[in-house]
Amino acid sequence: MPTNRSKSEKHEATKQLRRDPYEVLGVTRNSTDQEIKSAYRKMALKYHPDKNANDPKAADMFKEVTFSYNILSDPDKRRQYDTAGFQAVESESQDLELDLSSLGAVNTMFAALFSKLGVPIKTTVSATVLEEALNGVVTIRPLPLGQAITKKVEKQCAHFYAVTITEADARAGFVCQVQSSDKSKFKLLYFDQEETGGLSLCLQEDSAKTGKVTSAGMYFLGFPVYRLDQTLNSMAAAKDPDAAFFKKLDGFQPCELTELKAGTHVFAVYGDNFFKSASYTIEALSCGPFTEEKENLRAVEAQILTKRVELSKFETEYREVLAQFTEMTSRYTQEMQEIDELLRQRNEIYASYTIAPPMKRSSSRSRNKGQSKEVNEEGRQKKTLLTRGTRQSLSSFWLWLFSIHRSEVQG
Repeated sequence: MPTNRSKSEKHEATKQLRRDPYEVLGVTRNSTDQEIKSAYRKMALKYHPDKNANDPKAADMFKEVTFSYNILSDPDKRRQYDTAGFQAVESESQDLELDLSSLGAVNTMFAALFSKLGVPIKTTVSATVLEEALNGVVTIRPLPLGQAITKKVEKQCAHFYAVTITEADARAGFVCQVQSSDKSKFKLLYFDQEETGGLSLCLQEDSAKTGKVTSAGMYFLGFPVYRLDQTLNSMAAAKDPDAAFFKKLDGFQPCELTELKAGTHVFAVYGDNFFKSASYTIEALSCGPFTEEKENLRAVEAQILTKRVELSKFETEYREVLAQFTEMTSRYTQEMQEIDELLRQRNEIYASYTIAPPMKRSSSRSRNKGQSKEVNEEGRQKKTLLTRGTRQSLSSFWLWLFSIHRSEVQG
């Protein structure tokens, strides 16, 4: 007769069955971030639930691929895994990305509710959109440099744009950015062109609130540019208010690409809202006229990197001082209680110096209680009279207003 395994035993069994993330994604330990991301996109599309309905093996493979990518795509987790294996990686913190197009109406409603309450929900691009792009059956609109285009894209759909840049544009730097004045959620996507003529997803940026709009941008300036993933560690920060400050710059990571070569490049705007279409304005710019802005960006991001290092050191000092403060506060409370207790004992000892009979002392206490009752009763009577007076004043006031109103009506 089979025995029921405990939850911890099942968890240990699951750990033992895990495969090497590099093996799962079919990459080597020396693979670049871009190679790992490209391998993940292809495998995620292959085993996506949209394409493998009612196939439990494909569903398990999709989860394994996503789990492996969550480890290798994070520089810290990848380094921890390379050093000490799965033991160094918190598996409970690995979150799957949701494909909203594969959710039912009820699940989508719950996801929208949690998102509205501030719970971060990662979403992925619909497998249908990725497959159409890979097969080369999407409509691609031209996006001239320096010309803004305003459109509205349906939920879980994408608008594709082709941007052509020259050698001079490539050397000067290139920017593609999207904004939504009605704060729609969207993703800005960049696709690699395959030899077969299709398109494979290479980069994506989720929109974020910046002032009165939501925006996303990709900056290819010829030097390392950083992006800030604001959802990273947000759940951990919610558990520890101080962590919201100290982990603020943890998601500040370098972008995968720093420059684009001359030629035609394909971008897309993906509607990431739960129920409605997304309004947006997209524009592509050559950075030739923005020399000063590029230098300012490089300088500011360098300062942010320095501040991230300083913040890590400051957290250690802050935690130590906070622990000392907590200890001092606890001792303060304890000392106060002990002093109050000693003073109470002292007062009792002073009160014991008397030859008055116990009965008289109790009578005295009874008399004091009686006087206290009389005082309390007198206070209640005054309060009752005051309340009655207030009610009478209010009644007179309303009668006065009513008489004025009646006289105006009759007049």
